[in-house]
Amino acid sequence: MAPDSDPAQRARSADAVRSLMAWAAAYSHEALPGTVRGRAALVLADDLGAMVAAAGEPAVARMRAVLARSSGRAEATVFAPGSPPLDRASAAAANGLAATWCELDEGYRGAPCHAGAYILPALLAEAEAEGASVARVLEALALAYEITVRCARAFPFATMTVHPHAAFATIGAAAGIGLLRGFSGKLLLDAVSAAASMTFAGPYGHAIEGALVRNAWTSAGAWIGLRAADGAEAGIAGLPETFHDVFVGGLGTACLPEALTDGLGTDWAIHGGYHKVFACCQYAHGAIEASLSLRAQVAGGDGAVDPVPEIDEILVETHPRGLTLTTVEPATVLAAKFSMPHALAAAAVTGTGGQGAFDEATLHEPRIADLRRRVRLAPLPEIGPPPNDRPSRVTWRLRDGTALSALCESARGGADQPFDTDTMLAKLAETSRAYPRMAAVLERIVRRAEDDERDLQRPWRDCVTEMTGGVAR
Repeated sequence: MAPDSDPAQRARSADAVRSLMAWAAAYSHEALPGTVRGRAALVLADDLGAMVAAAGEPAVARMRAVLARSSGRAEATVFAPGSPPLDRASAAAANGLAATWCELDEGYRGAPCHAGAYILPALLAEAEAEGASVARVLEALALAYEITVRCARAFPFATMTVHPHAAFATIGAAAGIGLLRGFSGKLLLDAVSAAASMTFAGPYGHAIEGALVRNAWTSAGAWIGLRAADGAEAGIAGLPETFHDVFVGGLGTACLPEALTDGLGTDWAIHGGYHKVFACCQYAHGAIEASLSLRAQVAGGDGAVDPVPEIDEILVETHPRGLTLTTVEPATVLAAKFSMPHALAAAAVTGTGGQGAFDEATLHEPRIADLRRRVRLAPLPEIGPPPNDRPSRVTWRLRDGTALSALCESARGGADQPFDTDTMLAKLAETSRAYPRMAAVLERIVRRAEDDERDLQRPWRDCVTEMTGGVAR
């Protein structure tokens, strides 16, 4: 216990953690509500597409080769064409690296947390290796999502010091593995508490500065979470108090024990997730939407007018977290994805907020580079309650003295303005192009998940074989 810790708060936190793990373990023997299962299927499809989208990234490919050199027996697929199957821990690490590389994975809106990307790399490797069904994958995903998000809500950071990928990835991975293995509440607590003790203080600023190790935090989290579950079976565990000691005592968070248990089974966290069509930090999405609206005004309905020569300055009035995205000269693609100046300049030049606005070539494109230097950030005075707590107003000051403004109070993709299924499947078709069959297989899962669990009894391993054109093991 930390010297300045509140013993009563620590005890309440431990009791709430016990209750959360017991609930999740017990619920794993019940059928999920159809809407929860449907959301889990969409998270599965979206995050798997995000993994495949990163398959061609040079650093990701080099790391796959490193992992393959030391891998044990082939158990699970690495979602990159031509890559050999690896042992489950190595496959989880490889897919974990890819999961957040392109910034196209889903996230949770109520707290900084990308639970799907923390859970799925390990969960999918385990499911394939053990022959688990699609239904079991979705069940473990939804319940592990609940555990991960509730930890993020219960131990909030006052400021963005530690990146959520470092803070919560080990927890999500261990929870997913433990639930898939059918752990009791006690054993699940042993695994997840051990994983929580192995969380790490990855600096949030590393994302803004473009340090690529930030993308490795979900890789390390997947490996640690899987091994924490293994360790729990061997009697190696943390404590119910571990969560409080790590987050409050070690990382200096607040503690809201009630967030771990309030509304369990009725207020499902997975319903509060969001999905992206823009390949960058979600804090910039409202500003991109506003920018694309202005671009359409200036370019005309047929897009015939190039708006860039007309722009003298771009003013972005935004929320406090958007104001952290200040890098003007991003050194890496990751830094560009966490740069408001780059996002706004690239959207103006390319007409998109997708991957085409954040690839390597855009870092050096002269017009984007010039326009980045003419983007100015300022606080937006009027910040509403959620979901309108991340607004952005963008003003283009044109060379003829005209000023055009657009306000986006809440970016699309969250629970308040969800993308429809067809939009999400169109995104999947784009992100998973490397596997021509993948989108069709995942579409079947998405469209059937909510209505008929019987259609989900197929082994996940068989789905992987069909998606990748591989040979079933």
